[in-house]
Amino acid sequence: MPAWPADAGRRGALGLLLAAACVMAGAARADTSDLVSDTHFRVCADPANMPFSNEAGEGFENRLAELFAEKLGRPVLYTWFPQATGFIRRTLRENRCDVVIGFAQGHELVLNTNHYYTSAYVFVTRADGPLADVDEIGDPRLKGRSLGVVAGSPAADHLARHGLVGKAKAYPLMVDRRHEDPAQRMIDDLNAGAIDGGFLWGPIGGWLAKTTTDVELVATPLLKEPLPPRLFYRITMGVRAGEDTWKRQLNSLIRRHQGEIDAILTEFGVPLVDEYGRPAAP
Repeated sequence: MPAWPADAGRRGALGLLLAAACVMAGAARADTSDLVSDTHFRVCADPANMPFSNEAGEGFENRLAELFAEKLGRPVLYTWFPQATGFIRRTLRENRCDVVIGFAQGHELVLNTNHYYTSAYVFVTRADGPLADVDEIGDPRLKGRSLGVVAGSPAADHLARHGLVGKAKAYPLMVDRRHEDPAQRMIDDLNAGAIDGGFLWGPIGGWLAKTTTDVELVATPLLKEPLPPRLFYRITMGVRAGEDTWKRQLNSLIRRHQGEIDAILTEFGVPLVDEYGRPAAP
C-alpha cells in the first residue's frame, strides 16, 4: 500500500491539534479578568448622582458597593467621574476601576452581568391631586395639562404620540449633576404648581417622591404602554469586555445576596417590577 494516506492522516491530526491549541490560546487571551484588582473593589461612579451615588457614600449604589466589597473581603476604592459623555472611556476602559454598579442591560459599552433589578419610568404628581391614580401616558385626564418630561427620554416619545407635548416642559437629559439637577427642578416646579406632574426614571422619581417633604407625592410605574419604546429596563453591573471570570464572580454575588440587594433598593424607594415589566410580586 502507498504510504501517503497514512502520512496525510498524521498531518491532518497534527493540524487539528494546532487548531485546538490556537482556539484555547485565543480563549485565554479573551478573558482579561487579570486586570481586576485583587486588593480593592474598584468602582467607577458619579460623585453627585443621587439616589445612585455621591462622594459622601449616600446613594444606593454606594450601599451595594459596600455590600459586595464586604462579601469579597476588599475595601471599596472609587474612581469618580460624572456620568456623561466619556464616562466609560475615562474610567472602565482606562483600567482605573473594575465595575460600574448600575448599567442598562444590553449596552454595548460594557460587558453586562445578570440584572439585579428591573424598574420603570414613573409618573410623579401630588398625592392629593386629581391625577394621583394616573398609571398610563394615554390617560385622557392628562390632556391639556402642563407636564414635565426629560428631553430625549423614552417617556418623551410617548408624550409626543399622545399629543401631550404642546404644554410640556422639557428638562435636560445629559448634565453634570455637580452643577445642575433637572429632576429636582422638575419636583420643585411640581411643588410650586408650575406643572401638574412629571415623568422620571423610576429610581429617581421614587426616591424624590419618598424624600420630598413640602407636599406628599406619589410615583406610579408606567407599565401599560402597548407601543415602543418600552418604559422598563433591566439594570446590571458593567465590566470590561472579555472579563468573563469577573462577571461570573459578580453574578454569583448577585444570586446569593438578592434579598439584601432588594432591601437596599426598597429602602431608597426604587419601584421594582419583574423582568417583563409587570408589577413585582409582593
